Amino acid sequence: MHHFEYRDGVLFAEEISVTALAEEYGTPLYIYSAATLRRHFKAFDSAFDGLDHMTCYSVKANSNMAVLKLLAAEGAGMDIVSGGELYRALKAGVSPEKIVYSGVGKRDSEIREALEAGILMFNVESVAELERINAVAAEMGTTAKVSFRVNPDVDPQTHPYISTGMQKNKFGLDIENSLAAYKLAAEMKNVEPVGMDCHIGSQLTKLDPFLEALDKLLNFNETLKGFGINIKYLDLGGGLGISYDEEEPPHPSEFGKALSEKLQGLPLKVIFEPGRVIAGNAGILVTQVVYTKSNPTKNFLIVDGAMNDLIRPSLYGSYHRIGEVELKGRQHKTFDVVGPICESGDFLARDRELPGVEQGERLVVYSAGAYGFTMASNYNTRPRACELLVDGSTVTVARKRETYEDLLANEL
Repeated sequence: MHHFEYRDGVLFAEEISVTALAEEYGTPLYIYSAATLRRHFKAFDSAFDGLDHMTCYSVKANSNMAVLKLLAAEGAGMDIVSGGELYRALKAGVSPEKIVYSGVGKRDSEIREALEAGILMFNVESVAELERINAVAAEMGTTAKVSFRVNPDVDPQTHPYISTGMQKNKFGLDIENSLAAYKLAAEMKNVEPVGMDCHIGSQLTKLDPFLEALDKLLNFNETLKGFGINIKYLDLGGGLGISYDEEEPPHPSEFGKALSEKLQGLPLKVIFEPGRVIAGNAGILVTQVVYTKSNPTKNFLIVDGAMNDLIRPSLYGSYHRIGEVELKGRQHKTFDVVGPICESGDFLARDRELPGVEQGERLVVYSAGAYGFTMASNYNTRPRACELLVDGSTVTVARKRETYEDLLANEL
């Protein structure tokens, strides 16, 4: 997290003090670094300079419009999973021809919206979906370009909730059923099979699962050729991990080298769908200690950030590094960092060694730029946090903090 650093004991986001931002905009507060977003996108995209490729940022990781516009300006395409994400991507200025549509449950209305927009292709996840896309395209008098999400049954060695490439997962088609789906699509009048898609999971920290899946896809592509089905696009998804704690995921350049060696010279345009690796370490969550509390077995820091703001620790048992916004040099104690929500599962950290911070002081939760605000809710009727984008010494309010009036605006 190169653009979040301490200066004279105070944490800065690029050129601005986090203390000053928290005092002006309140907490809990998400802060994103524009320089980090640009740096991460360029590092990933440039790793594949030797290949005909397109990098489609995974919108679900962080869908704030300021973030999407910044990445679109850098040349990113978008990987979407809903009609709402399509709407965001188009509003952010992304060309429809750089949008791929994934997801297992596309509705008729969403299919229609994507066809009207003219997206590059649908990543189809079932025969039933293929039939629905064909029917909607027929009603509209058009042809839908499709890719099938092939499930290679590869263990990504990650958390089971974010593993997506095994037969027990809900995603995609196994190779045998994929072949039947491609044959069916080739016979349909209103779909054109143009690609092959694979995404085996998220927060992967080793290359082996990627390479194993790629070998299976390339073998399957040869099978397709034998049936006269020639694809143009190979969508390898995303999933490359980041460092939350002590993980050592491969650098994008290492990832690019390994894949390029296998793909060089093939007549395929390769599509990547990075999300977390772009946005994860580009954001922090700032929270204030409301109370301290101790009992015979536990020390608690009760903060104003909660599971509705950042659900990953409660949902996945995920680790996020936590530190002081202003360093005081105090002795460490073991704390549970918990929020105000009426759930025992409302925590940001358990049994964590932290300095003996006091009531009213602020903590920073690192690596919160991906799957932080996008998974936020209004549970316990809590307004969602403010989001800021810092670019050098410029601050953009990327999303205003919700008000009580906002919470009731759509209720009758």
